[in-house]
Amino acid sequence: MEMKKRFSLELRNRNPAEVAELVVDNCRSTDGEVEGLTEEYSELEVLSMVNVGLTSLSKLPSLPKLRKLEVSDNTISGGLDTLAEKCPNLTYLNLSGNKIKGLSSIEPLQNLKNLQSLDLYSCEVTTLDDYRESVFELLPQLTYLDGYDQEDNEVPDSEADNEDDDEAGPHGDDDEDDDEDEEDGSEGEEEEVGLSYLMKEGIQDEDDDGDYVEEEEEDKEEDEEEDGDEDGAEVRGEKRKRDEDDEGEEEEDDDDE
Repeated sequence: MEMKKRFSLELRNRNPAEVAELVVDNCRSTDGEVEGLTEEYSELEVLSMVNVGLTSLSKLPSLPKLRKLEVSDNTISGGLDTLAEKCPNLTYLNLSGNKIKGLSSIEPLQNLKNLQSLDLYSCEVTTLDDYRESVFELLPQLTYLDGYDQEDNEVPDSEADNEDDDEAGPHGDDDEDDDEDEEDGSEGEEEEVGLSYLMKEGIQDEDDDGDYVEEEEEDKEEDEEEDGDEDGAEVRGEKRKRDEDDEGEEEEDDDDE
């Protein structure tokens, strides 16, 4: 996509003076210059033009509030003298992956009095002897070069502040978690009460079943005793009958004699 069209799309029906940040990475400049960006973007603070085919920044419009400029992975070799005039409040400049070969190419950055961080990764200038010492000497206003200060302390991650905010501000989330814990606890108590109730019901069922079994066994024993009594009575009746028959036979024998 052409750079002019990309800038137009990124406006999203806004007035250019209302835009504070623009990212047009990976579009294409037709002549190696900045195209479609005008001085109407007077409130612009962050501009990213990564890998867009820039060879120069000479056509960069006046952006008095611009603080951060990303132009890495282009083919810029010089012409940085316009930055001090066009973007006097620039604090961060990323020129990594460009065609910066010598210290003379970055010497114009001396006029950027507010420049604090400069990135020159993958530029030929980084292969020079005493590269870091030379750049810090050339640009005394710098605090960080390629992400480290003169004592090799890494630049603080800008995202760390956001993470700290996220960690410092989730008290409301903690409250929600507490509410969820309380709800889970209530549900657990209800489940425990329900379980206890079911166990109790089970015990009662077992007791009821046990009583029922005992009653059946008692009834069975009573039935067996009654059956036994009846059987005993029948046996005694049969014995008495046999005895009477035997006595009758003996009497008959005596009469015969």
